[in-house]
Amino acid sequence: MERFKIISKNELSNLPKTAGVYCFTDGKETIYIGKAINIQSRVKNHFQQPSYRDNLFMDKVEKVGYFETGSEIEALVLEASLIKKYQPKFNIVWRDDKNYFYVAVVQNGQKVPYVFITHQPKKLLTTNYSLQTKYVGPFVEGTALKMTLRFLRKAFPYYTSKKHPKTKCTYCHLGLCPGPDPDLKEYKKNIKKLILILEGKRNAVLNSLKREMKNLSKESKFEEAAKVRDQILNLQQVMSHAVVIEQGKKKISDYTNNPAVQNTRDSVNSTQLNLGWEKTQKILSGLLGLDKEISKIECYDVSNIQGKYATGSMVVFVNGKADKNQYRKFKIRNGEEPNDIAMLKETISRRLSHKEWQYPEIMLIDGGIAQLNIAINTKNDNPETSHIKVISIAKRNKDLYVEGKKDFIPLKSLPREIYNLILQLDDEAHRFAITYHKKLRKRDLLR
Repeated sequence: MERFKIISKNELSNLPKTAGVYCFTDGKETIYIGKAINIQSRVKNHFQQPSYRDNLFMDKVEKVGYFETGSEIEALVLEASLIKKYQPKFNIVWRDDKNYFYVAVVQNGQKVPYVFITHQPKKLLTTNYSLQTKYVGPFVEGTALKMTLRFLRKAFPYYTSKKHPKTKCTYCHLGLCPGPDPDLKEYKKNIKKLILILEGKRNAVLNSLKREMKNLSKESKFEEAAKVRDQILNLQQVMSHAVVIEQGKKKISDYTNNPAVQNTRDSVNSTQLNLGWEKTQKILSGLLGLDKEISKIECYDVSNIQGKYATGSMVVFVNGKADKNQYRKFKIRNGEEPNDIAMLKETISRRLSHKEWQYPEIMLIDGGIAQLNIAINTKNDNPETSHIKVISIAKRNKDLYVEGKKDFIPLKSLPREIYNLILQLDDEAHRFAITYHKKLRKRDLLR
């Protein structure tokens, strides 16, 4: 039991209050292994409130071992590997192979492998002997295992059946499935990494991914490097969160506040975010006919009800990422007539009067040709702001209007990086305007 720190059963208060794996020994051998979010609390519970199963062996326990992990998922994986290695008799006494859970990976001959959970690690009942299956386990808790796989699938999308429809399925749109025509070599590499993680070899996978990302960056394969970056971040987000299983359906986006995730994001993004934005801004510069680098984009929207509670919003993206410290909101002052064009003009005029906010390279307006023109005229009134490029998005027809170009550009024809950036900016500006608009309405109702 080289992994465990061993203490006497009379020293339970010395156990850590962190996630990890614990074991009970009778002095000669390990008789039980379990996992916990809080090792101290879980072990004390065995002694103070024993279940009918605990009563089978608690009087035999002489010492307690523990091994801390960074998260509950790591504890789940470690628990499985240690149960498999040591075969503790009181884990086995109420569980046979039918009650444990295994992750099965079917190689599927020359086709794509697929993944599912099973109770019995036996050969599939089939006459197709090209189907070789690898089993990873045993895992004790089925729900925890399903939740773990659900999160890991975000980093390493996989199939759950041997056939896939010719068109994209629901899981494809959620980023959990490789799609109808994947890169088979790349897909099999991801499956191997998934298996290694489930076998407790997370660090080996992370190191491999970081080397891969670095090599792709050196070769200027920016899009491929960005995909690997996302895998690293997704994997770190899942593995570093202490109670991801216990919290169940809580979204992965909540994990980004975790210090471990933030450290990883900082180290990876220090090169990789700049790498991704470098490619995107070059495409955007060419599309808009700019001969300079783009670092700052501002997006504007207005919200009102028949002219009442009218608000304007400005959101700011720097190097492709939202900078909420630079967001601004404007309570429209001029009249209560339902005139979106006039409200937009007031918003932009008031913003451009603030030189200290640093002017952007691009202004994105929510609206069509009329909104585009009023924004152009407003910024051209001041020689200091005439250099700003104005574009507008007409979401009803899904078109992009660009200052200086006669014809609009259908959004669907834009490169994916630009398409996503434009919609993200516009959605954020709309959300910010609506939030302030609702706040004004609520304040008036309370008054």
